[in-house]
Amino acid sequence: MAINLKEIEKHIRGILIALGDNPDREGLKDTPKRVAKMYEEIFEGQCYTNAEIAEMFNKTFEEDLSINENNKDMVFMKDIEIFSHCEHHLALMYNMKVSVAYIPNNKIIGLSKIARIADLVGRRLQLQERIGTDIAEIMQLITDSDDVAVIIEGEHGCMTTRGIKKTNAKTITTTLRGRFETDLGLQNNLMIMYK
Repeated sequence: MAINLKEIEKHIRGILIALGDNPDREGLKDTPKRVAKMYEEIFEGQCYTNAEIAEMFNKTFEEDLSINENNKDMVFMKDIEIFSHCEHHLALMYNMKVSVAYIPNNKIIGLSKIARIADLVGRRLQLQERIGTDIAEIMQLITDSDDVAVIIEGEHGCMTTRGIKKTNAKTITTTLRGRFETDLGLQNNLMIMYK
């Protein structure tokens, strides 16, 4: 799905009018176009399904891996910085750090691909919980591993700048798949590495 820049411009102009301002004044006359270009960039993930993102970043390495079925070797990447926008208020979700873990199943993914997946999934109208679910699903598609975990910590503009206005509130979500969901030893190792 492509992002319709002309429609965004039209509606931003309408919002400016609804706010009681003049969209033709010097400071605002190019604002609808600038906002449309910004939305095209920050909502790029809207253009792709999880399957399409998995296909985009489906670069794995299979050589030199000898993995048995009881393998508990874990790949863990933490502190991947992303941002997103809450689908309920279009408010920024910021200071977000994503951690992704998986147990290789004869395939490993390039590390930069994990960060790219997290970034692109965040570039949608989202819920923090769904970001974790989407990342886990994409990682499973690429690595053929059922064993994936995603931990996300972030702050939400809809909590910090409006409504309740609790500026230090952080939300932490976990998405556990496969053995991460059932194996307490793996969960403990994951949390030790996360700290």
